[in-house]
Amino acid sequence: MVDNTGTKLTRHPWTPDSDDGHADLSSHDTWVAGTPYSTFQRMRDEDPVAWVDEVDGSGFWSVTRYDDVVDLNHRWNDFTSHLGIRLEEMDAEETEARRTLMELDPPDHTRLRRLVNRGFTRMTVESYEEPIRELTSGILDEALALGEFDFVTEVARVLPMRMLGRLLGVPDDHAEQLVEWGDQLLSNSDPEYTDHVVDQVDTDEFRLIPFRSPAGMEVFRYAQKAAAERRGCPHDDVISRLLATTTDGEPLSDLEFNNFFALLVAAGNDTTRYSLTEGLRALVDHPEQMQALRDEPALMETAVEEILRWTTVTTHFRRTATSDQELHGRTIRKGDKVVLWWVGANYDERKFKDPYRFDLHRDPNDHVAFGRNGPHLCLGAWLARMELRITLQELLARTSDIEVIRASDRLRSNLISGTKHLAVRVA
Repeated sequence: MVDNTGTKLTRHPWTPDSDDGHADLSSHDTWVAGTPYSTFQRMRDEDPVAWVDEVDGSGFWSVTRYDDVVDLNHRWNDFTSHLGIRLEEMDAEETEARRTLMELDPPDHTRLRRLVNRGFTRMTVESYEEPIRELTSGILDEALALGEFDFVTEVARVLPMRMLGRLLGVPDDHAEQLVEWGDQLLSNSDPEYTDHVVDQVDTDEFRLIPFRSPAGMEVFRYAQKAAAERRGCPHDDVISRLLATTTDGEPLSDLEFNNFFALLVAAGNDTTRYSLTEGLRALVDHPEQMQALRDEPALMETAVEEILRWTTVTTHFRRTATSDQELHGRTIRKGDKVVLWWVGANYDERKFKDPYRFDLHRDPNDHVAFGRNGPHLCLGAWLARMELRITLQELLARTSDIEVIRASDRLRSNLISGTKHLAVRVA
């Protein structure tokens, strides 16, 4: 198969029997074997608002078609984030104690987001290009000199980690510890990253801490120390912006500040790490596409968008119905959990022609890897795009061949999709 430029197109390694079409989407173990594409395909075709039972929960509605996901994501009055954005169910005390920007709807969401939004706009992020490129070049030079290396530990984890540290205004040698804590928080379902695996050990003593993880206490202590330093001497960084007064003239409470800081630490590294890793893996798996990118550098802009769609690292966010709603003949009751499957939407053939084809020329490409335009659009979307673009540009410029020689298990998580280690050989 070729596209209209003559470039050979390679299909997704997905096959109709990649899973049995009835995978347990709530199980972290399901995702270790890979994204259950055939289950999402069946749901989109046969049951686009499917009820899913849970072993340790009340069950939830799975919304898997693109148009429905985009529609419900914008209807925060009907489908709120206020009661949580993960499958986990929390009581009122837990919900309030662990609330972050992501568990808020307008106007409360807007109040907090305005504090830091200026640091993540496209214009601001474009001003970071030179230092990001310099940072990336140094990281790649060290890694490539090894010949064979783990792309995750040497590159994909390091770049966003150091960028996060600089945005927060913390020393490079502190960034490593912040990312370790972030792994324990966001990857709290994977035993490689935490001794407190949420569905395998009792984490009730941490129920009021982000992600039910003891690492949250360490993050809180670090956040308060950093806040005390900034109050005495504000810097031009995200921490100082968080400490400024909000639009209503009030500063964040200590709890709001702590939770916001913990969110940045947890989400500021992992998603970009796995996008970089899975993006490289996709290019290696599709050598014609990698060669097209080498031959046509201007292709990078659409290539980045296709990699983001293809990888869809954040698989879903949950909402909660605030009133009874009808959708595709199903009655969603007030209080029901409703899960917006970004990965389901990004492979919907109603929106994307031949979605299981990896096509760097795909344009337009209105994927929902970052959510969709509106209040819940990913804060770091433009930064992630730049990190992905610059890393690929610098990597391809320094190599003539890249080979994956070993890949580890995938992350044990129904929320974040990615490969934990990727051994490569370069020439």
